[in-house]
This record gives sequence, structure tokens and C-alpha cells, in this order.
Amino acid sequence: MIDRTKVEEVINKVRPYLRRDGGDVELVDITDDNVVKVRLVGACGTCPMSIMTLKGGIEAELKKAIPELKAVEAV
Repeated sequence: MIDRTKVEEVINKVRPYLRRDGGDVELVDITDDNVVKVRLVGACGTCPMSIMTLKGGIEAELKKAIPELKAVEAV
């Protein structure tokens, strides 16, 4: 299972970029099959580019730090 603290550390590194645009991300869950579930909030929750932020930003950074990560999904 993926370490929640490690996931939070990576999220905290990308968080300033999201906040700069009026958004944020919350860690909701980490599944037994190594999928991280997050909630995009603020401007990120309604932005049409949020899927790019999720996959190209958050997921990419998490996969660099945690290779066993399968995916990041918005809930």
C-alpha cells in the first residue's frame, strides 16, 4: 500500500501552483490497488482544464515520486 504521508508531501509540492489560480486539491483516499483519489476544489473544481491539471500535473508528479502508483482519479 502507498504511504499516505508520501502522497501528501507530493501534493503539498503542487498545491502552490493550484492555489495561484484559485484552486486546491484534497487527498480523499488511497485504494488497495494503488489508486489515489483526490477532490479538486475552488477554481480547479469547475475549470474545463481540470483533467489536464489532474493527469498532467498531479498524477505526473505523484508517479515520479511513487512509481507503484497506478492512477490518480478525481471524486
